[in-house]
Amino acid sequence: MFDIAFTELMVAAVVALIVIGPERLPRVARQCGEWLGKLQRYVNDVKADVNRQIQLDELRNLKDEVTSAAKDLESSFNSAVSDTQQELDQLGRTLAGDEPEPLGTPPATDWERVYEARRTRERIRDRRVERDRELGRKRPRRRFH
Repeated sequence: MFDIAFTELMVAAVVALIVIGPERLPRVARQCGEWLGKLQRYVNDVKADVNRQIQLDELRNLKDEVTSAAKDLESSFNSAVSDTQQELDQLGRTLAGDEPEPLGTPPATDWERVYEARRTRERIRDRRVERDRELGRKRPRRRFH
């Protein structure tokens, strides 16, 4: 890391022994070791924080990309559905023999016919259930796949 040779370490140890003295040298060495340990832990914490921030930025970028791709897909899907719906409406009007309406106007729905068909289906189903009840038949439950 610092390119310090063994001989240079020995010279530094001899100078420290002479300057500090043999009584205080173990206590100073222990204190230096503690400071180096604290410094190393601090550097490792900073590295971990920087790595976490980099990962968070990458995740945010990925989230933005996925969100934009989903919006693009949704808009293309909606436009395809609306185009298909317009074509089907046009085809239905052509088959019914009506005059084609302009594409910008929504088709008029005869809600009375829709509700009448629904009521008819419900009456048929109710009669079938009542008949089965009178005959003592049990209808099997439908299994949906």
